[in-house]
Amino acid sequence: MPEIRLRLTEPQEQFVFTDAPHPAMIAGFGAGKSQAAIIRLALKALTYPGLNFGFVEPTFDLIRLIAWPRFCQFFDDFGIGYEANKTDGIIKLENDAQIIFRSADTPERLVGFEIADGVIDEIDTLKHAHAAQVWIKMLGRCRQVKPDGAKNTLAAVSTPEGFKFVYNTWGREAKPGYELIKAPTSSNPFLPDGYIDQLKAIYPSSLLAAYLDGEFVNLTAGSVYHEFDRQLNGCDLDIQGNEPLHVGMDFNVNNMSAIVCVIRGGDPIAMEEITKVRDTPTMIDVLRSRYPGHSITIYPDASGKSTKSVNASVSDISLLRSANFTVLANPANPAVKDRVMSVNQLIHSNGVRRLLVNFDKCPTLVEGLEQQSYDKNGEPDKSSGHDHLNDALGYFVCYKFGINRGTVSFAKLSGV
Repeated sequence: MPEIRLRLTEPQEQFVFTDAPHPAMIAGFGAGKSQAAIIRLALKALTYPGLNFGFVEPTFDLIRLIAWPRFCQFFDDFGIGYEANKTDGIIKLENDAQIIFRSADTPERLVGFEIADGVIDEIDTLKHAHAAQVWIKMLGRCRQVKPDGAKNTLAAVSTPEGFKFVYNTWGREAKPGYELIKAPTSSNPFLPDGYIDQLKAIYPSSLLAAYLDGEFVNLTAGSVYHEFDRQLNGCDLDIQGNEPLHVGMDFNVNNMSAIVCVIRGGDPIAMEEITKVRDTPTMIDVLRSRYPGHSITIYPDASGKSTKSVNASVSDISLLRSANFTVLANPANPAVKDRVMSVNQLIHSNGVRRLLVNFDKCPTLVEGLEQQSYDKNGEPDKSSGHDHLNDALGYFVCYKFGINRGTVSFAKLSGV
């Protein structure tokens, strides 16, 4: 392979040379993700003569306008001989390695070829199911045996487009061999002067986190908890000694949820979450075994249904009280908008963030606060499953810190 000297940013270098078989570079605008993808695959092709390598773009236009000319420019810059066959979508190098270009718009046509390594560009611009199909198809293509026994690799690059395929594959809970590399726009020192200021002038703060910092954020219009930020609202605090616990609880058949909080300095901290519990007796057992020695106050869903198909205020709340927990609830659930506003005012109001969340021990809650959006009827969406812990948190927050606190009296439910 000829001597090639490259000027790479730190994230680009990490992506190009990582040993992980399945790296993903998630980047802000101008961070150089597509160039890193091209360099990574070009170097693979130069390292393994006679083998095939795959480069996938979302559309044929992107192959024609971006990928094809950039690969040719790379080889021209370093004096590497090649033959370009645009009809077949193949660049053949002087060492007989081939780079095969394919479009992701028809995943069922990603067949009939074998490669040693591949890269998929802008994968998050595809719908989640579509991106997953393209990824699986290309994984099946990566099976050419390398002479040195090295593993086949398939990599991806993209601007973050909300909580889609890259987040669910790399950002949420990556499998072994899947490495996430983040590249903010500021990591590229080769950008023209004023580029970042130009982005800041164009995009609102909610989008700058994605398009400037390369972070996963909710890009859906009408995010319910739009000011929640896992960095600014996050913490790594733990429950102390016999500290009193405040538990927001949501009743659902075979899917009860609870968020365990403490109050310090007058402000709430969500410490731990409990999810996918079968029923109220099981939830009682979980709370007793997990938090011995703590006084526990529960703020439940006042109108949820139990597995016995009777009103929660007649059954589940009675069970909680019989277990010697203190149970505080409104006679009826607060209006949804009041519950949402109560949580949002603690997330961020007048420059102050009063609600903290342990993001390591409350991953489902964090995901819900980041991703829940409004549905077509203007109500918080319940179809995605992000509502359970959000609701549980809301019952607690609305009772203790509600926006109408002091103007509306709340009564403790009588024993039933």
